Amino acid sequence: MDTNPILPDYSGANVGAIVPGLLGGTAGRTSLPAWFPQCVTGANQVVLFVVDGLGWDQLQRWAEIAPTIAAMEGGPITTVAPSTTATALTSIATGLTPAEHGILGYRVDLGGEVVNMLRWSSSKGDARHRVPPRDLQPQRAFLGTSVPVVSKADLQNSAFTEAHLYGVRHHGWRVPSNLAVEVQGLLERGERFVYAYYDGLDKVAHEFGFGPFYDAELRTIDRMVGDLLDLLPSGAVLCVTADHGQVHVGDRVLAPCASALALTRHQSGEGRFRWLHARPGSAAALVEACAAHQDVAWVAPRERVLDEGWFGPYMSTAVSKRLGDVALVAREDVSFEDPADSGPFVLVCRHGSLTPAEMYVPFVAGSRR
Repeated sequence: MDTNPILPDYSGANVGAIVPGLLGGTAGRTSLPAWFPQCVTGANQVVLFVVDGLGWDQLQRWAEIAPTIAAMEGGPITTVAPSTTATALTSIATGLTPAEHGILGYRVDLGGEVVNMLRWSSSKGDARHRVPPRDLQPQRAFLGTSVPVVSKADLQNSAFTEAHLYGVRHHGWRVPSNLAVEVQGLLERGERFVYAYYDGLDKVAHEFGFGPFYDAELRTIDRMVGDLLDLLPSGAVLCVTADHGQVHVGDRVLAPCASALALTRHQSGEGRFRWLHARPGSAAALVEACAAHQDVAWVAPRERVLDEGWFGPYMSTAVSKRLGDVALVAREDVSFEDPADSGPFVLVCRHGSLTPAEMYVPFVAGSRR
């Protein structure tokens, strides 16, 4: 394992720069960032397909299962910090760094209330009225352009969708086979840019880990990509990217040490990027206590996170208040437990940290076969 965390390349090859580049490309721009696949240049229609949870390392490891995606032009780029869905999808859609859009993780401390950004809920229940989505993240998606978004119909009215896809036109699919059909109809109606999102791989990895279920889902996604390529009209291009990769954690779940918990008011973040919020006057002591976990994690005081620009080069004071005092950022294949962070099943694969397997995602493209 690398001794240093992989930090997002916010000024270069990063998921947050894809949409600004592609929207310029659909306007006939012939000059794109050097890290963009060359086939995107001059495309008159673009489909951006975001596959939740498809890391570059996993794509290389199982390339024979996903030959269509593996053969596309392009390579790895960085996602954001933390490498988690809520933060990365917001950066992809808005073109902003996490420091700018403020959705800083899976569970975020908003004035003492830790809100799950995907469920938009806390220990107090539904947080939609206490934390209006457009107040927390008011930036319109896709540079203010009314883009058609093809995603699961069940997601369309969620608070997180309102927060990160404000201003789009929704086209919901009920079953995965609908996705390509919806995209085809939009392209035939002359849409210059279409955004599509699929979350199946992430769900399967979380519940079952790497293995036969993951392999079957990756094969299905590769066929979906093939279907999308086959329906592209002349002059159109399909781009495929992801929000993060995955690591197999299994039952390697650790509780923060007792000395650290004694100094902690509450926790936020997620298992592989766990924020500890210190009791009053205990921040320095909490950092020292967390040193017990340096064998498996990067122990990052908030000052380091801010100084090194993990969330972006500039963060307002209001947004910085959402951070904890020290982050346990898993370097090995472990997760840090928080009893308040629970779900319907134990997660087998996880993400959120700054390891290569989580931070590098594909940005590849192709045209009709």
